[in-house]
Amino acid sequence: MATLYSPVMSRSPASALFAAMLCSSFLSVACATPPTREMDQAQGAIDAARAAGADRYATEQYGAAVKALQNAESAVGQRDYRLALNYALDGRDRAQRAAKEAATQQAVLRSAAERRLSEVTASLDQAKQQSKAAETARVPRRALAGALNAIAEAEGSLQKAGTSIQESNYIASQEQLAESAKKLQWAMAEIEKAQKRGKSRR
Repeated sequence: MATLYSPVMSRSPASALFAAMLCSSFLSVACATPPTREMDQAQGAIDAARAAGADRYATEQYGAAVKALQNAESAVGQRDYRLALNYALDGRDRAQRAAKEAATQQAVLRSAAERRLSEVTASLDQAKQQSKAAETARVPRRALAGALNAIAEAEGSLQKAGTSIQESNYIASQEQLAESAKKLQWAMAEIEKAQKRGKSRR
């Protein structure tokens, strides 16, 4: 029985070889030019991450993204475009992760800062009430001068902390809140001492 001739079957090996050569050719062309598009994407992702605060709140990932792009530029200078492409893609991915990490971290810090702001504001109100009570009890104003000054300074620092929170500068706000809390604690202790001295003299 005669075997039927199949053009498809006879061309299959040649077609496969041609496809492999074509794919190899495409890869060679892709790696024969600088990965400009991917490097631009990496730079754009880094810029977006910085705008999202990644340089402050996701420093490790952000720094790695910047370094990867620098490595890509260095590889281009050495005409190793395949390596440059790998670095560019890595830089883009790291920058995107840095932006997400920064957003998460800022949400946590904002919640903590707002909670602390509420606590210190309550301490400020308590210190003011304590100072008014001392004045009502006829404690000499000169005995309360240091405490009243500290309360005023704490209130100013507290207002700055509120502004820092609104500007998403949570690190500065924590420092300002800590300063306010320390001054208020000292002021209330001084008022209490002045009240005790006043009672002992009666």
